Amino acid sequence: MSGRISTHVLDTSRAVPASGLKVELRLLGREAEGGRLLASGITGADGRLSQPLWDGDLVPGGEYELTFWVGDYFRQQAAADGISFLDLVPIRFRVSNGNENYHIPLLLAPGGYSTYRGS
Repeated sequence: MSGRISTHVLDTSRAVPASGLKVELRLLGREAEGGRLLASGITGADGRLSQPLWDGDLVPGGEYELTFWVGDYFRQQAAADGISFLDLVPIRFRVSNGNENYHIPLLLAPGGYSTYRGS
């Protein structure tokens, strides 16, 4: 039995995958403010990380946070004259079944974003 947590990022303002964007996964809880860092990575040319943020074992139940460093990404792209309305985009989600795959994509533009639970 195993589960997976993965993501990908698309820059909808340029209609391309968002490469070079830092992503962190944290398990939230009462024990430490900000949660426990489980994994981090940088998106590649296809907007995906080189490996899932969690893969193989059961995903422990609880609340998680994916943080996307979009301000840095847009500064690298020189979007909006190097100024980004967004800086960090946190997405909190709950894992209730550790055997499932949790794919959380980010659709990104300098002025906003959307997400959903993918497959």
